[in-house]
Amino acid sequence: MHEYSIIQSLVDSVAAAVGTRTGAVVHGVHVTIGELAGVDCTLLATAYDVFRPGTLCERAELTIDRTPARWECPRCRRAIERGAFLRCALCNEPAHLATGDEIMLQRIELEVA
Repeated sequence: MHEYSIIQSLVDSVAAAVGTRTGAVVHGVHVTIGELAGVDCTLLATAYDVFRPGTLCERAELTIDRTPARWECPRCRRAIERGAFLRCALCNEPAHLATGDEIMLQRIELEVA
């Protein structure tokens, strides 16, 4: 279950971003997870609920946005349709994964005294 290590890294990233802002309260954490990132979002949310007590994120709601996989030609940047052969019809280049494998901290909502 690598979801716990992802949550540990997420909480560490939030703590680093909040830094030395004394009295800051984190109210929300928004992440984007690509569909090919190999992350089970249900397990990630459960791991967050288990891990967050006693951390800066204790009162913060976790919002997870899924990003669909998008393939494109590395030469001409033409989008490759979902379910199509992963090769550009114009350039004959193998497709490149443009989005869909990312795990990104998008936004932290916090209150600063």
